[in-house]
Amino acid sequence: MSSSPETRVTLIGAGTIGISLAALHLTHLHSPESLTIVDTRPDLAVVVKDQLNKIIPKQLGPQISKINLTTNLTHAVKEATIVQESGPEDLYFKQSLWAEVEKHAPRNALFWTSTTGIPASLQNRSMQDKSRLIVVHPFNPPHILPLLEIVPAPETSQSVIDATLAFWRNRGRQPILIRKEVKGFVAGRLAWALLREAVHLVNEDVVTVEELDRIMENSMGPRWAYAGPFKSFHTGGGPGGLEALMKNVGGSVQACWDDAGRVNIGEDWEQKIFYQTREAYKEVDLDERDRAMRRIFDAVAEEKSRSS
Repeated sequence: MSSSPETRVTLIGAGTIGISLAALHLTHLHSPESLTIVDTRPDLAVVVKDQLNKIIPKQLGPQISKINLTTNLTHAVKEATIVQESGPEDLYFKQSLWAEVEKHAPRNALFWTSTTGIPASLQNRSMQDKSRLIVVHPFNPPHILPLLEIVPAPETSQSVIDATLAFWRNRGRQPILIRKEVKGFVAGRLAWALLREAVHLVNEDVVTVEELDRIMENSMGPRWAYAGPFKSFHTGGGPGGLEALMKNVGGSVQACWDDAGRVNIGEDWEQKIFYQTREAYKEVDLDERDRAMRRIFDAVAEEKSRSS
């Protein structure tokens, strides 16, 4: 599917992910009138204008006023070729939503859910045609980070999978097909596993929140921006690769795995960790985050182009 006048995208939800997806779609659609955002919030127009102006290129600013905004779901999806949902992470909400969307959207429209962890096979339970729904999970913020985890339900049709992958590849993104439904998908499981160990180490007073972040920023962070854990550790093993590395340090690796921290949401660590994080970083600065990530991607792309 290409960026043509016939591509009409409806985004359900104007939260952080929804706005970021709007910025992404806006840079590729033939016309801003082909983008519709539906949300029940009364300040929708103000939120969309204020938030999009912060993250899109200045030359696209005038297009914001041409985006279709509505609180009416039926109206929002009736001519859509793509319906992408980024609503509350609530199973009942999503089941009810997709059943309603299916009633009013065109028969050939693609249905994408940007859920963090609720599989399509649970969301599609109230749909007449369960083959239409697929998870398209972006990594925040999707207008910068190119990853999209494409997670079909067992019922999802191959045509929906193929069309979804093609759509994002044509936009220069990195859609990865996740072959089995699994809680949290892949990127989330990796991120939350690292956060769990980070919480454990801070809670045990091994390091502070700020010190742990500096460890990441000056070691794995830049290394993983260039290569994932398998490639990183493969190079770390020298000529023998990952196998040689494990032969050399496997005992220490196993000891760390055996000693991994176990923490749970809602336990006493939260007050300590939340306090240290607020003290270290004060106000959240999304502009700094976005600038830094863009520069990292530019540097990695430049370096990889030299060796290609």
